[in-house]
Amino acid sequence: MRLFVAIDLPWDLRHRIVALAVAGIQGARWVPPENYHLTLRFIGEVPPHVAEEIDLALAALRGQQLDLTMAGVGTFDKGGRANTLYIGVDRNPRLEHLQNKIETALQRVGLEPERRRFQPHVTLARLDNAPEFKLVAFVQAHNLFRAEPFPVEHFTLFSARLGKEQSVYTAEVEYALA
Repeated sequence: MRLFVAIDLPWDLRHRIVALAVAGIQGARWVPPENYHLTLRFIGEVPPHVAEEIDLALAALRGQQLDLTMAGVGTFDKGGRANTLYIGVDRNPRLEHLQNKIETALQRVGLEPERRRFQPHVTLARLDNAPEFKLVAFVQAHNLFRAEPFPVEHFTLFSARLGKEQSVYTAEVEYALA
């Protein structure tokens, strides 16, 4: 199973975000709204017995409910070229604490530590040689994007099935926050 831990977004926020994606940028593969999420930890391919251990470790976590605010847009670069267009998230100590607890729990079941620093975001598009001037214009046009805060009452273990056109994400287990 290919797994990741994430926060699912409410549908009204997804509709607001998808309105940003109407701008056509050559070389951008837009993420469909049903796949919008905020990744807390990518896990990757694991055998079924490890998936069960992951579920048990996540079920034992205790975390507090929180409110998240999506704000701003930006790009991630790899090798000096933009490869991801995203919406950012306002800094939130409760979110960071939850992510740290998830990371610790997953390391305890034997997963390697995450090498990348946690930077909460929702991916809007994957970029394949998109013209830089178009990306700059998009970021400048939408940099002041700000959504109403939304309550986060649980986080979710998702499975991912990669497809030719798009990946299919399935919510496997939801873990309540108190």
